Amino acid sequence: MRFGAASLYHEDMYDPAVPVGSLWEETAEPFEGGAPFEGPQSCDTAIIGGGYTGLSAAYHLAKDYGVDVCLLEAGPLGWGASGRNGGFCAPYPSSLGLETLLSRYGAEEARRFMKTQEEAIDLVRALAKDEAFDIEAQGEGVWHIAHDARRFAGLQKEADLLREAFGQKAEVAGREEVAERVYDSTEQFGGMWWGTGFGLHPMRFARGLGRAAARAGARLHGQSKVLSWAKREGWHELETAGGILRAKNVIVATNGFTRETFDRRFAGRVLPIISNIIATRPLTAAERAAQNWLTEDPCTNTRRLLFYYRLLPDGRFIFGGRGDMSGTAEDGARMKAFLTRRLGEVFPAWAEVPVTHFWRGLVCMTRDQTPAIGRLKDDPSVFYGLGYHGDGVAAAPWTGRFLARLLTGAASENDLPAPMRGPLSPFPLPGLRRWYLRGALVYYFMTDI
Repeated sequence: MRFGAASLYHEDMYDPAVPVGSLWEETAEPFEGGAPFEGPQSCDTAIIGGGYTGLSAAYHLAKDYGVDVCLLEAGPLGWGASGRNGGFCAPYPSSLGLETLLSRYGAEEARRFMKTQEEAIDLVRALAKDEAFDIEAQGEGVWHIAHDARRFAGLQKEADLLREAFGQKAEVAGREEVAERVYDSTEQFGGMWWGTGFGLHPMRFARGLGRAAARAGARLHGQSKVLSWAKREGWHELETAGGILRAKNVIVATNGFTRETFDRRFAGRVLPIISNIIATRPLTAAERAAQNWLTEDPCTNTRRLLFYYRLLPDGRFIFGGRGDMSGTAEDGARMKAFLTRRLGEVFPAWAEVPVTHFWRGLVCMTRDQTPAIGRLKDDPSVFYGLGYHGDGVAAAPWTGRFLARLLTGAASENDLPAPMRGPLSPFPLPGLRRWYLRGALVYYFMTDI
């Protein structure tokens, strides 16, 4: 099958030649490897996608099981969401409410799902420690802040569920306590602290994981877009500009950057959503004090069109949100202006602080609103892991490790909690997904008012 250019967004979103412009690229040590693929070559397992999922799968296959593995990435390693996110190593890669999770899957499977997220966060710390690379870890837990007084009751209920149904550390604090302990702003009406997760430098993590995978023996190739994929006599043949890679198994780890014409078996099964981030110059001590910013924990708010934000170790502030529907440069400029304005409205003392960076990437949603991990029924030599709903920094490396175990027979699909188990369900009338998204964004905007 030869792949075309069809996609939900403007081609700039998928073109590695278009600069990302992220702070993370600028402040992470360069990755020395990852040369473009030159073939023909063969391997036991080919991985398509060089983000956290693919790099983790490559690392664990090579290091833990001695598998001959070759990874192909269309851009530089970590070019996709793994190098563009806000650095929230946090739990819960789902857009389902906790009550819906419990009612749909039952208490036991819901608890198993939550347990994987604790394991996932521990895995990120362990990888960085064991392989001796710095991820600039910050904080202990994540703050969820009520953006108006009405939303605080919902956070109290969520904290009760986290403690009682899932055994999680969760506390609530009213407006005055949050102002004294965490920060204050025009959209701060109390919050909930979930004591699982931390902040990190996402590109340092991606490149550190890549170096570890290469040391373990994995062959990693950036700038190696897969142009076509066929199967002949039991071998998958992946064509790149540099030649053909033949493999007995394939892992698909493309997440939100999965193209519509990538493969018919993946068509219409993901909904990518554009997320945007700005970063300021380092804030002075006086500027931080003006908003009483005292925490290193990452923060989100209760708006449906989410704001997420954190103070970095060098004093810069990042502020992210969603809303762009096209991916064009013009809409990117509008999103940058919108986020800059809203940053000043939420944190008035910082309204005149210069913004130095703006970038955006794709969050991957699924029809079931949970991750999808497994193998194709019509070809069990094809594995996949994707759909982290904006919380893949921890979930994706865990998924990569699980896929390594699944491929080698060290685990089975029954070892996955039900919320994470495939198949990857198609959206109904997938050609209308952008209209679904447009309607949802209008609804979220109206209900955020």
